[in-house]
Amino acid sequence: MSNRTLRVNELVQRELSDILRKRYQSEAVTITVSEVRVSPDLRDARVFISVVGDEATATGKLRWLRSKAPDIREEIGRRIVLKYLPKFEYLLDQAAVRGARILHLLEEIEHRRGKENGPASE
Repeated sequence: MSNRTLRVNELVQRELSDILRKRYQSEAVTITVSEVRVSPDLRDARVFISVVGDEATATGKLRWLRSKAPDIREEIGRRIVLKYLPKFEYLLDQAAVRGARILHLLEEIEHRRGKENGPASE
């Protein structure tokens, strides 16, 4: 990945986060832009988001974000000067989901070990 692509990734992520935080405060309060991957030709971008809440909440927020995509893209076009403004594809960041699942499994293992050992006698 070129330095330019990396810089554009960071810039789009920063501006997108700022737009969500300032323009859509109440709707986007649980949304975090975790990563942006712009294609080398700068025409397409994948925006990975994580959402606080359960899967139904995440799906609802993703649907809401996709409905606002044209307005958000227009605002980013005003803030960033590029020859081609990428088309954004919004996706749920599965890394956050996997991380939460791993933490849950670790807690479950710890809980089971606590049951097997029984209460500590003094």
